[in-house]
Amino acid sequence: MRYASIDIGTNTLRLLIAEPSGRDLRPLVYKRKITRLGGGYREETGINAASAERTFAALTEFKEEIDSTGAEAVTAFATSVVRRAVNRGWFIEETKRRTGIDVTVISGNEEARLSLLGVLSVLDRTNGRKLVMDIGGGSTEFIASSDGVEIGAWSMELGVVHLTEKYLKSDPPAESELALVAGEALRTINDLKARMRADGVDPGEYSGRGGAEFVGTAGTITTLAAIDQDLKEYDRSRINRHTLKKERVAGILKRLSGLRLKEREEVLSLEKGREDLIIPGTAITLLVMGAFGFDEARVSDAGLLEGIIIDRLKPGVSSIKYQ
Repeated sequence: MRYASIDIGTNTLRLLIAEPSGRDLRPLVYKRKITRLGGGYREETGINAASAERTFAALTEFKEEIDSTGAEAVTAFATSVVRRAVNRGWFIEETKRRTGIDVTVISGNEEARLSLLGVLSVLDRTNGRKLVMDIGGGSTEFIASSDGVEIGAWSMELGVVHLTEKYLKSDPPAESELALVAGEALRTINDLKARMRADGVDPGEYSGRGGAEFVGTAGTITTLAAIDQDLKEYDRSRINRHTLKKERVAGILKRLSGLRLKEREEVLSLEKGREDLIIPGTAITLLVMGAFGFDEARVSDAGLLEGIIIDRLKPGVSSIKYQ
């Protein structure tokens, strides 16, 4: 039996079609499209009509791929921007009308739980404590795990689309604008630590000084891994488990923030559509590493998308096998 999962994110839509093979999940189709569903979002009106149209078009393509591949079980989850939108009911109904896809809106904590399942499918599940970070367009999820068991999960309202549209007005960004991005990110990191303590989780135990491992997943961190390796084409096998050094992240941020948008578009390993978002995403990564005392990050290309299917198949499947 073939399974399809769809991740409807604030910035990126992703499709995975896979089938179980023993204890492994074998991917057959992987596609992603940047539609920036959260672009132009307003609290009063919700999802922007033009952003929704781009997303409906991408979902229509995904449905055609699902039908041609013969996937029998389809799960589509929407995250941050749809969670918050006053018109989310319209978006869900319109998606169903146009594509036949049923969309479920999941909470930030559920998103974090499923992301952890995906991350652990390509990493050593039992290797001590991990702090996992999933930077999204509308929110960032943090998950603390110990020997493969989730200890706590926190969804923070800190997303790259929001930061870009709110603060980055100049091209290239002005130092004052970058400082505003950093200020909001640092306030959110402090809030994260307070929430961890309130939930009985010591941030010090999930820091570099506490011997924990820092793991990043989703578009920002995988793009940084591609840039770090100067990849001409995106290669999931080279992204997964790549070690990203803090000083390299700092160097990439300095380089990219000094370039104009058009110049960033020419960076070989930078995914098209991410030219502006990569700056706040890289800043968040660097600031979290600094705040938690991490000198390096392990990179996982797997996350929510894989976790959705693994969760349906557990306990039979727990890892991803790339061909």
